Amino acid sequence: MKLAKRMAMIKPSPTLAVDAKAKAMKAQGIDVIGFGVGEPDFDTPENIKDAAIKALKAGFTKYTPASGTDELKTAVCDKFRRDNGIEYNSADILISCGAKHSLYNIFQALLDDGDEVIIPAPYWVSYPDMAYLAGAVPVPISTTEQSGFKITPGQLKKAITPKTKMLILNSPSNPTGASYSRDDLAGLAQVLLGTDIIVVSDEIYEKLVYDGFTSTSIVTVEPRLKAQTIIVNGVSKTYSMTGWRIGYAAGPADAIKAMANIQSQSTSNPTSFAQKGAVEAIQGPQDFIREMVSEFDSRRTYMVKRLNGISEFSCLTPNGAFYAFPNVSGVYGKSAGDIAVKNSNDFATYLLEKAGVAVVAGGAFGADNNIRLSYATSMGNIEKGLDRIEKAVAALK
Repeated sequence: MKLAKRMAMIKPSPTLAVDAKAKAMKAQGIDVIGFGVGEPDFDTPENIKDAAIKALKAGFTKYTPASGTDELKTAVCDKFRRDNGIEYNSADILISCGAKHSLYNIFQALLDDGDEVIIPAPYWVSYPDMAYLAGAVPVPISTTEQSGFKITPGQLKKAITPKTKMLILNSPSNPTGASYSRDDLAGLAQVLLGTDIIVVSDEIYEKLVYDGFTSTSIVTVEPRLKAQTIIVNGVSKTYSMTGWRIGYAAGPADAIKAMANIQSQSTSNPTSFAQKGAVEAIQGPQDFIREMVSEFDSRRTYMVKRLNGISEFSCLTPNGAFYAFPNVSGVYGKSAGDIAVKNSNDFATYLLEKAGVAVVAGGAFGADNNIRLSYATSMGNIEKGLDRIEKAVAALK
């Protein structure tokens, strides 16, 4: 069967591919420590599960409006007012089947062939492919450890061309954990003011921050950008609800309506009873978040210290999300037996096949000198996995 030409540019999600391979190895009885998938290892809080179960038992199992229930939209509006100081109404909100779905709807609704999308690199693996699927052109801006993996106003200004349609901001970031401060965002906002560039602010890790850092939306910092900004968030990471598939977008009503039209012709509504659970997550007790973040913080501190203890590695301390993104280029050019490590993919393959540790190669994120490790797993797994990595690195000569 002849595939559409666009499929030549699309790759499977490498994070999900690594997780699938690790699970396949485990199914064969191979002991694998998984640092690949970005999924909290905490169970969804009981009050959230109870709300969904109650909805199921009450027969809330039919279609809802394709763009989500009014109840959940109102809860999301309340969340933005409470947490971000931003006023939205229900017409400005779209509930989707996960934040990834929200992003896909944005790209499809707002991008035309040849439009340029500025994407700071390292970037979440799906941004470029979503741009390609919309006929657009990804324009990466490279960042470094020295810049804290954040773009500067000067870099942004230089990247803008007459074809620039959109800027993606992901803070806190997947894969680096880098987070933009109010001052950082204010500097970028000054470049964006007076343009018609659409800002897509991916804030899915908003609550997962450390060392007293407070995640801030660019619209909070510069309200004049509200009319050209779409904020994306969801319940997956904050409330350990990855499998529930509930995300949301907030922005200008005309854009939200267009996205809702796309959704109505593709997935229809997000799962009815999962939306009831999301209402409880957003409106119910928030103590769970503090407990989860405290545990992630301990794991983060331990993992970064251990990674920096490997002489061939260097690792910035992330102030958000639940990923470490060490520079591992110190092992490039080395080998063990007939295995030569030339790049991040080689090293990730080596760790999985010879050490039983699943990580994601940095090349997938636009940073081939690095690998990504998730510390959203138990401390026991982290200790065991890092022991294996140390041993595997020592075996390279």
